Amino acid sequence: MTQDTSNGDSGLQESFLSHLFELRDRVIKAALAIIVVFVCLVYWAPDIFHLFAQPLLKALPAGGKMIVTDVTGSFFVPMKVTMLVAFLIALPVVMYQLWAFIAPGLYMHERKLILPLVVSSYSLFIIGMAFAYLLVFPTVFNFMASYNAPLGAEMSTDIDKYLSFAMTTFLAFGITFEVPVVVVVLVHMKIVPLAKLREIRPYVIVGAFVISAIVTPPDVLSQLLLAIPMTLLYELGLLIARFYVPKPSPEDEDSKNQASSASV
Repeated sequence: MTQDTSNGDSGLQESFLSHLFELRDRVIKAALAIIVVFVCLVYWAPDIFHLFAQPLLKALPAGGKMIVTDVTGSFFVPMKVTMLVAFLIALPVVMYQLWAFIAPGLYMHERKLILPLVVSSYSLFIIGMAFAYLLVFPTVFNFMASYNAPLGAEMSTDIDKYLSFAMTTFLAFGITFEVPVVVVVLVHMKIVPLAKLREIRPYVIVGAFVISAIVTPPDVLSQLLLAIPMTLLYELGLLIARFYVPKPSPEDEDSKNQASSASV
């Protein structure tokens, strides 16, 4: 009996180690994909940063420039931006490695759902970042620049502070655009019924404005630019979730029929 227990513990340990080694290999492959893309792009790091900074540069007055207050900022900030771009380009590979690791432990119907979720999540995250870059950044920077002229203040932003602001905004809008995916998962996994999500709609709207007030600059315009899309995306999620409502199982049907018979 002791020998059987020992064999069982040994089998569990070997299984755990094999999964750990596989996870290590998957992480290494994902990291290598990012590094390879980064190495291919690093030569154009200054050009990538210039494109990244275009929304702010266009809002600066004639002759205005960005500044560097850190000795190493002019080198490391473009490198960080290039690494961000490399990560976004290599993200499908990273997601594939994650998918390949968890897929063997999923049921067939779960595998069918995961792939569309991964593709839609990646697409929506990129769309959210593009929305921030193309619409939010120009709007916010022009709005802020209009306040400098009456004050006689010169608008000069440090490149490291701009990177921090842009990263926070990209992350906020990228996650915001994941709202439809979250709604579909909640409904399909039977975590929250679709009717309940519709019922709490007013609270979601209030929450959207609270979140936007926390993560965006302290001006009404940028808060609206985050809260309104978040609300609309929630409505889109409710619309799409109708097609992913799980069908009741035979056990649920039997329980429902028994309850109906008992009430009669």
